[in-house]
Amino acid sequence: MSDAPEHQFGTPREGLRYKPRQCAYGLVCSDGKIAVARIKKGPLGHNYDLPGGALDGDESEAEAMVREVREETGLEVRAGMKLGVAGQYWRKRSLGPTNNICHFYRAEWTGEAGRPEEPDHELVWMTPGEAEKKMRHGAHVWAIHNWAIARKDV
Repeated sequence: MSDAPEHQFGTPREGLRYKPRQCAYGLVCSDGKIAVARIKKGPLGHNYDLPGGALDGDESEAEAMVREVREETGLEVRAGMKLGVAGQYWRKRSLGPTNNICHFYRAEWTGEAGRPEEPDHELVWMTPGEAEKKMRHGAHVWAIHNWAIARKDV
């Protein structure tokens, strides 16, 4: 967890103190598309994120990524290669100003899938280009781009 962000995204608002929050996200690929969590934002729309979120307790980044992907998409995955670390400033109502320290992993889907455990989340499959256009966080766009580059080397 000591990885410093390679890049920082978002613009901090002057006068606010942003608390660092360790997070892990997975890039799951199937048939040229990646898994995206579509999150209900209310009656007017949705947010789109890579599946993932904050570490709980003393779990590792990889353990958090596996758990969060399952909770948000229903997919069972294993942690693959770490793709990078990026910071994302944002303000979450329940947490206040945060700087998510996002650890991105290639996630290997085992082929098993259930229903998302989080009722406001839904699994959608998108091409990398579609996903980059829909992401609400710059750090997630950066991770998709890095994943696409690393994928060409495989």
